[in-house]
Amino acid sequence: MLKDAFYFLIPLAAAAGVAAWLGWWPAGLLLGGLAAFVAFFFRDPHRIVPDGPGLIVAPADGRVVRVESHPDRIEISIFLSLFNVHVNRSPIEGQIESVRYRKGAFHAAYRDVASVQNEQNTLTIASPDFKVSCSQIAGVVARRIICWKAPGDRVGRGERIGFIRFGSRVDLVLPGDASLRVAEGTRVRGGSSTIAALLEVPK
Repeated sequence: MLKDAFYFLIPLAAAAGVAAWLGWWPAGLLLGGLAAFVAFFFRDPHRIVPDGPGLIVAPADGRVVRVESHPDRIEISIFLSLFNVHVNRSPIEGQIESVRYRKGAFHAAYRDVASVQNEQNTLTIASPDFKVSCSQIAGVVARRIICWKAPGDRVGRGERIGFIRFGSRVDLVLPGDASLRVAEGTRVRGGSSTIAALLEVPK
């Protein structure tokens, strides 16, 4: 479980205990249920990262809601519900080239307009031969985007890079010649599901 959970978990658990001690059982049960949900939401399970040249893994758990192919790029959107793991992971091994935060709206994260108008944080990650960009996008309920990386940091494939609180979306932009392994409707797991492959050309 992520340490951020304790900012919510401790007050809720304490309030639930006080309510139960005072005999306010409905309130105690409600607060206890909220505490259990917080512990569930902030879970951070171990993932087995696939090994192989040029593999690109899912940056988040959820359902693929958009796949668009263009001559120079492929755009993939993953919707995270309240019940998905919300830890975000690096899709490739490489170096963080830039981190750009942008304020915006809070449309429902499953809508395509969220990619354009919602608050988001975009990381560009460069391997020796290609780059990908990964955008953490807030949704209706999500109001806090957390990024644990900065420009210049090295990351491994599947490494934890951030977290989005309470429902969100993650967009990924890949090179246009990547070979897709997913389609709209595919459910993926961050760090362990291969979503595309691109043969890295040795220098």
